[in-house]
Amino acid sequence: MQRDLWNRRVAGEIPDQLLLLEHPPVITLGRGFHPENLLAPVERLKALGVEVVEADRGGDVTYHGPGQLVGYAIIDLQPDRMDVIHYLRDLEEVLIRVLARLGITGGRLAGCTGVWVEDRKIAAIGVKISRWITYHGFALNVNTDLSAFDLIIPCGLRDARVTSLARELGSSPTLEVTALLAAEEINHVFEHNAHPDMILENNRA
Repeated sequence: MQRDLWNRRVAGEIPDQLLLLEHPPVITLGRGFHPENLLAPVERLKALGVEVVEADRGGDVTYHGPGQLVGYAIIDLQPDRMDVIHYLRDLEEVLIRVLARLGITGGRLAGCTGVWVEDRKIAAIGVKISRWITYHGFALNVNTDLSAFDLIIPCGLRDARVTSLARELGSSPTLEVTALLAAEEINHVFEHNAHPDMILENNRA
């Protein structure tokens, strides 16, 4: 779906797009994957119902699953946003704003892409940019089963702890509410005006 939308965006057939969805349990391996960061054999993961998929995004290994909001952004960065690092910082800013609206102070950790609550990682980011049009994006832990991250060294950060909205708040908003906040903040940060009907909320892909 992303590649189809990317092709259509390149051709100028559609405006920028944002897919917001929830994956079944899956571990994705980015272009920077190191095998030692996958802590369980593929056979065991299959037995646990966790698929392993290679992805053409940047970054190392991460987990997606129920209770996690995944956002895939197909955005044309031309002509005034043609800066990969700036784009990553913009995605982080979107998520920091979402957290703030939920009463959580999120931030950045020097040298580590993603969003953190103190020393706990709450959102991962991995993107692909080709012809200055983006795809892939971010994963925000809403009420994710955090024990799934014990199967990997998330993003290759051996000492990092993982957290979620549910853990930080004691409860959490629904994925649908979190998705709407993310869409609103994408619009603000990227100065878009996408209608919520464009959002694919809580879909499994």
